[in-house]
Amino acid sequence: MKSNSRTTSQHRMKHKNETIWSWLFMLPTMIFLGITALLPLLYSVYLSFFQYKINLPNAVPIFNGFGNYIRMFTDKNLGVSTRNTIVFALISVALELVLGVIVAMVFCSDKMWARICMSILMIPMIMAPVAIGTLWRMMLDGTTGVINFLLGFLGIPSISWLSDPKYAMPAVIFVNVWQFVPWVAIIVAAGLKALPTECLEAAKVDGAKNIQIFWHLVLPMISPLLIIVVMLRFVDAFKVFDTVYTMTNGGPGNATEMLPNYIYKQGMKFFDAGYTASLAIMFVIVMTLITVLFLKFR
Repeated sequence: MKSNSRTTSQHRMKHKNETIWSWLFMLPTMIFLGITALLPLLYSVYLSFFQYKINLPNAVPIFNGFGNYIRMFTDKNLGVSTRNTIVFALISVALELVLGVIVAMVFCSDKMWARICMSILMIPMIMAPVAIGTLWRMMLDGTTGVINFLLGFLGIPSISWLSDPKYAMPAVIFVNVWQFVPWVAIIVAAGLKALPTECLEAAKVDGAKNIQIFWHLVLPMISPLLIIVVMLRFVDAFKVFDTVYTMTNGGPGNATEMLPNYIYKQGMKFFDAGYTASLAIMFVIVMTLITVLFLKFR
């Protein structure tokens, strides 16, 4: 009896020591995140309840309660940027998912040619977003861009890709899809290689066609992975800033104005710190809710 109680106490002491050491190892990271992330977030929450124009001389924050949050419901430009962001996220993520799965199915092989092709496809993914935006802004230029130059050989007249509201959003979506299809393809290809080959071979023996195997076996088995991919890409698409900023800066007019770009302009162009803070807080809350919904759906 004494031996059992002694063993139990030793286990408790060991567990307690492991817990203490775990917290000690995490402490530097928690302190760093608290200083760099938590404190600015809390200050933004505090600032969102004040009217504060930082470009005015001797400006001081003036408390206005929920005035900044109420202002969002009457801000027409905010509504436009929200609609643009939703359209951008839905279309780009849908295209990335479909094209990414197709690319993954084509190049899901251990052969040398598949590895080389997948390595080449990874180039857009590893490029800096600012570099991508600058590159495509020059290529899509209405007068000197190489895209219109190539279209000229087909007898197609020059198109003002980035200065015409009708073409600006499709151009931005195309660039985003071009950049992130390889990322989706790599994740999906990894999931495809992890599938049990016995089920697929049994289906082939039973006479199932490739399209039937994909819809009834492959797709259901990789669906949890696809949900994670959609969640990550959807949240990331809502946060798009660098590429759009360098390509169009939200223009022409506000045809490609996304929420991050609108929040940036409120703070850095109009110097409305209080309203900017409230927009940022609401953006964080909405992104958190979307992530929770995706996780519950999964």
